[in-house]
Amino acid sequence: MTYGRRIRSYPFGPSEALALDPTYAELRTEEPLSRVRLPYGEDSWLVTRYDDVRLLLSDPRFSRRRAIAGDPPRLRKDDASGTGLLGMDPPGHARTRKITANVFTDRRAQVMRQDTEQAVAALVDEVAGRSEGQRAFDLVDSLAFQIPAAVIGRLLGLPAEDHLRIRGWSQDLMSTAEDDGGRARRAYEALFAYVEELVAARRAHPAPDLVSLLAESWDEGTRCTDEELTTQVVGLITKGAETTASQIPNFVYALLTHPDQFDLLRREPGLVPRAVEELLRWIPFHTVSLFPRYATEDVRFRDVTVRAGEYVLPSLASANRDPEVFADPEHLDITRVHNPHVSFGHGVHHCLGSQLARTELQMTLMALVRRFPGLALAGDPADVPWRPGLVRSPRSLWVSW
Repeated sequence: MTYGRRIRSYPFGPSEALALDPTYAELRTEEPLSRVRLPYGEDSWLVTRYDDVRLLLSDPRFSRRRAIAGDPPRLRKDDASGTGLLGMDPPGHARTRKITANVFTDRRAQVMRQDTEQAVAALVDEVAGRSEGQRAFDLVDSLAFQIPAAVIGRLLGLPAEDHLRIRGWSQDLMSTAEDDGGRARRAYEALFAYVEELVAARRAHPAPDLVSLLAESWDEGTRCTDEELTTQVVGLITKGAETTASQIPNFVYALLTHPDQFDLLRREPGLVPRAVEELLRWIPFHTVSLFPRYATEDVRFRDVTVRAGEYVLPSLASANRDPEVFADPEHLDITRVHNPHVSFGHGVHHCLGSQLARTELQMTLMALVRRFPGLALAGDPADVPWRPGLVRSPRSLWVSW
């Protein structure tokens, strides 16, 4: 079979709640490598099948560094998504990743788990106390940001009074609005400057936090530079705290609009770890495929040859719905056992903070199920307002208990 070269506008249409555009399913069957055109940058191949996405993410013939050095396909004119580890290739990527990974030891992971459990429990109890009279609250304002902010803030040693402006910078970075006069770029520069000062302070006066540990890390005798360290911390904040803050209301919305699944989880809270993995698989978190690769040589995908110099976009959301890998993939099933989703990426760019994110999401779901067994949406699901931007997330999510 020879695939056509029709160029589709991408994204295919406006995002609606947590629905995945049916075009992805059509392409997986009819044209698993298709040509797409985004508002900015060169045309690209879009990869929609699971096996092809994993190959793209792990094959060294596809470069992230060279992708962001050119004119990559993107939703907005200014794009800071290529910063940090996500914009690097081996061997530089391996060196910098090792510096960061060195501090995420098993012992520290256990401490982080304990800290997360305590932070989540305290915040959930506080919300329950405040909302006791009306037995309703906005999950987004009350918990969704506070939980990851408390965890990442404690991890990085950030002052509590700075959490609000960090949240603002992170949300601006996720915006796709083009009439904001460069708001996303300004937000990145402001956040980078803030972290730069934090790094300098920790270099001069180490503290018992992750920034100080990163500053003291060595890799084969080479100290990481202030710029490298600052970039990694910025990435932890934007791709860690903000991502988890967006997924918490997504998870709750998905469960409450699938009441059979929430009822099952309430009856069997031991299913929480599986539920987290299934929600990560089923929810199409990004509104569009991100992080293009650049082919450094000709690469054959089935009956299509991607030529050297062409861009390729992996669709993680489409890969996670591939029926060749996942049984009944459109169905949300928190009892699913075989679940090798790629929501955290694959290969050298697999998310370094994935375990921390899993811990936060598991602890949050467990706390909500135990503290609010009667949790329900306070209104019509169709009336839930959604944030515009690169990620899907409710602007507010009122729930009753």
